[in-house]
Amino acid sequence: MKTKAKKPGLDRRDVIRRILSGNDDVLAIGGLGNAGYDLVAARGEHPLNFTIHGAGMGGAPVVGLGLALAQPRRRVVVVLGDGDMLMGTGALATIAAQRVANLAIVVMDNERYQETGAQATATGFGVDIAGMAAAAGFPVALKLDDRARIDDAVEKILHAPGPVLVNVKISDAPVPQMAKLRDGVLMKIRFRERLAAE
Repeated sequence: MKTKAKKPGLDRRDVIRRILSGNDDVLAIGGLGNAGYDLVAARGEHPLNFTIHGAGMGGAPVVGLGLALAQPRRRVVVVLGDGDMLMGTGALATIAAQRVANLAIVVMDNERYQETGAQATATGFGVDIAGMAAAAGFPVALKLDDRARIDDAVEKILHAPGPVLVNVKISDAPVPQMAKLRDGVLMKIRFRERLAAE
């Protein structure tokens, strides 16, 4: 089975930078692989970045859900790849059922399992992650594949009553890895202390 022809995608780092740069109050959860590097590229080793390392594919959205429920006055943005999201699609139903208004999920969709050799994911065969979120009951679920629509999508990610899911069709070109904190205990302490201080 062959994947569909892929048109050039958006620059993942540009999209995440537009979401997080200058938004120091956003609680940002990064999924596996490049998603964590995206957070660091956008706003450095920010104390309100929390990345999932080796915790299992598909886990970031439910971590974001728990955080959104615990911090209802804060915006929670989860960033993860399409392969990661596909492993946790059941979370979409749970998140929709909880009707968390302060949660946004940003799926960086290059149609590849980038970390394990760039094998094609189901989105390369036409599976529609935004459509799945909409069917689950997300009030905002959209595909972003046009530079002219980035600002509108960022506005929804940061402010629309959620849960929000934006499936960003990105380039499958490799991006540079960044130095990032990998100590989960230290990251947890740093994150918790910053929340407590506020």
